[in-house]
Amino acid sequence: MTEDFDVRLVEDVKTYTPDPQYRKNAWMGDYQKAYDEFLADPDAFWEKMAKELDWISPWDKVKEWNYPYAKWFTGAKLNITANCLDRHVNDTRRNKVALIWRGEGGRERIFTYQKLLSQVARFANALRKIGVKKGDTVCIYMPLVPEQLIAMLACARIGAVHSVVFGGFGAAALNMRITDADAKVVITADITIRRGKAIQLKAIVDEAIINASTVEHVVVLRRREPHVDLHENELDFYEMMDGMSDVCPPEVMDAEDPFFILYTSGSTGKPKGIVHTCGGYMVGTYYTSKYIFDIKDNDTFWCTADPGWITGHSYIVYGPLAVGATVFISELTPDYPDAGSYWNLIEEQKITIFYTAPTAIRMFMKMGESWPDKYDLSSLRIIGSVGEPLNPEAFEWYYRVIGKSRTPILDTWWQTETGMHMITTMIGEPMRPGFAGKPIPGVEADVVDKDGNSVKPGTGGLLVIKSPWPAMLRTVYKDDERYRKYWETISGVYTVGDLAVKGKDGYIMILGRSDDIIIVAGHNIGTAEVESALVSHHAVAEAAVIGKPDVMKGNSIKAFVILRVGNNPSDRLKQDLMHHVRTTLGPIAIPHEIDFVDKLPKTRSGKIMRRVLKAQEMGIDPGDVSTLEE
Repeated sequence: MTEDFDVRLVEDVKTYTPDPQYRKNAWMGDYQKAYDEFLADPDAFWEKMAKELDWISPWDKVKEWNYPYAKWFTGAKLNITANCLDRHVNDTRRNKVALIWRGEGGRERIFTYQKLLSQVARFANALRKIGVKKGDTVCIYMPLVPEQLIAMLACARIGAVHSVVFGGFGAAALNMRITDADAKVVITADITIRRGKAIQLKAIVDEAIINASTVEHVVVLRRREPHVDLHENELDFYEMMDGMSDVCPPEVMDAEDPFFILYTSGSTGKPKGIVHTCGGYMVGTYYTSKYIFDIKDNDTFWCTADPGWITGHSYIVYGPLAVGATVFISELTPDYPDAGSYWNLIEEQKITIFYTAPTAIRMFMKMGESWPDKYDLSSLRIIGSVGEPLNPEAFEWYYRVIGKSRTPILDTWWQTETGMHMITTMIGEPMRPGFAGKPIPGVEADVVDKDGNSVKPGTGGLLVIKSPWPAMLRTVYKDDERYRKYWETISGVYTVGDLAVKGKDGYIMILGRSDDIIIVAGHNIGTAEVESALVSHHAVAEAAVIGKPDVMKGNSIKAFVILRVGNNPSDRLKQDLMHHVRTTLGPIAIPHEIDFVDKLPKTRSGKIMRRVLKAQEMGIDPGDVSTLEE
């Protein structure tokens, strides 16, 4: 891909320079100075950041690097909730608002840091009472409500490993994540509410735990009146907390103790359980929340993600709360009850930092400028983007219409595996539409060819990270070989699986995935999972799926299906297959198109060549097909 890239896309882009006051007032200020300091002594850089947090006992060593395994802050003891809650309560933020939640119909709930700590402690004690202990895994499958955050923090409080599953997944996907993680408890709700409609979550859990032998209890947040009946080994979220003390000493955790497992789609086989640990993740998310987002004490921070994804873990819960921010969350969608939903909330709540996905930005563009123009967005100080590349057209619209041509855009690149921001354009630095930006201080990134050689500016290649960082994954749960593959695909570096272009002055443009993951509306969907869901239908013999560019979603899913003998193609069967995928994996994984075919392109070893299908679909050269079977 390096030979035919149009260099004009890299060099001939407009540059936007923010008001110098942004750099002057930012926590970090001078990007180049900070980056040079990091390169001069990486361990000293990270030690300085770590010392801004509270530790039960200090580290013996900042980093131990035994390729491809890293340990950070070795020997240190901590509990992340003590940094997210106690240190603020013990300081000057006891009565500061930590969390604001808005539901449909205008319902609002507010938690100060003291109230949030009390609720977390009571629920943590309730979990301990039913037998949850340090090292046990708890699956959390909930809507975006305060109780979801309380459950996560309560697990962290007692040293339980949480595995949060996005509430849009179906029963089969949830079952896989419960059983793979050996979850002892599942925490859910009776319903989630979306666009005025109640979606039954508990019914999905009921089906998902049928063959989940490790599950001892299901905890249910009952939102509807009258309350849904509970069965044996099912407990009510708030009834569990009755009589529980609001004091719960935080479990002493080693810096390298497992913190959480978060499943992300893999290019082959089942989803990968990404394992993050306590100390390095805490430092990485705190650092990026403070110094990349530039969160100040008077900011109200709104990240529109869900805690079922890494963005919600890092930039709804742990990072902003460690900084002591006021976090806003909402169950509302951007187009309900009307297309002014988000802009109304920004005006009403005086949001200062707004972090959303390119899919949402493109949706806003489609709805037109008249909607945001109805509202006062002057409170916005910083606007951000996450989840997939922010295309130049969306950047221009976001900057002009929402940022009023004054607000810096943080177009952030990172992954579930990285745990924290890795590449962006720092506050006050010149912004180039289409470019995420440069590696942040603390991160060494590059664009290389397949042999690991750095490419020259104006050419493309594979995005890699050249050295370890604190918030990096430590392994893939029960499958360390998949972890090693990140570091061994190209020797000596972490290969992220994205194609990128190196621009001038070190700016990097992210083009998208190079492997078999499809990013649909900011959600990572594994081709293998969708294909497995299709093949589990009685009429399907074989299936392959690809991502197709989509103006709104970034990508849509197209499936190619070979039917079993005795089954004939029909529109009714297509609808049946779409419904089957919906009930198996959830609505986010439904194919937008299905083609019935007689055969699929495969290598001589039998591997489906999805890139050939994609090339045919896009009308482009499929590249090397020498391994294609006759």
